Amino acid sequence: MSGELSDLVRRFGGVPYSAQAVREAPRLERVPVLIDALSEGRFSLVVFLTGAGVMALMREAERLGRLEEALTGLRATTIACRGPKPSAALSRYNVPVDIKAIEPYTTVELLDGLSGIDFSGKGVALVHYGEANHVLADALTARGGRLEEWFLYEWLLPDDLTPLAALVDQLIERRVDAIAFTSQIQCRNLVHLAMDVAKADRLVRVLNDHTIVAAIGPVCAAALRELGIVPDVLPAHPKMGALIAALADYVERSDVKRH
Repeated sequence: MSGELSDLVRRFGGVPYSAQAVREAPRLERVPVLIDALSEGRFSLVVFLTGAGVMALMREAERLGRLEEALTGLRATTIACRGPKPSAALSRYNVPVDIKAIEPYTTVELLDGLSGIDFSGKGVALVHYGEANHVLADALTARGGRLEEWFLYEWLLPDDLTPLAALVDQLIERRVDAIAFTSQIQCRNLVHLAMDVAKADRLVRVLNDHTIVAAIGPVCAAALRELGIVPDVLPAHPKMGALIAALADYVERSDVKRH
């Protein structure tokens, strides 16, 4: 959603520089197996972490001519969603969502929402985002669920790394006043790319000493801290509009952090 984010930045008077840091690569080879499992009633609970996961399932099911079969199976199970995006995607297909994590939509809130559900000894399908959420998977297994994990897409670096590499250089040269991250994988990919060209230490230093760093939510902020970067801005609500508004407010109140 780089176009929407760029428009938001302009609306608050900033000059956007957009660099793709991640791409979602489909992994749809096992969708027929998942549809079979749904049709057979193998799951008591299905957990969706992202809207992208929902849409990957729906589009491939439709391409296979098995959409109604998949929807019937989903409607016969308890559905849990980590945030509003998978809930909204499911609502488009009239699939009711029984459990919705509250803000800030992390694994903690999702597990809290599931605390009243007895799925011990029952089949649980966990549809991951672009990588494994081991904390959630382990917690579901510890609660007695017969867990099956599904990966319908994966996070990879962009095919063209030129814009991201250029951003690393512009950050190190202190030509960027602020940077906004909207997912944890963006943080890691940026720093790992810098590592590959022996620039990671300088990048981390400039992000801590000069550039204002905004993270969309606590998961993203935690990923930054693991990389040695302390975020300056964390919005009250983990949404793009709130992120850019909070960043603009920070800049207005403090001027550019360090020169």
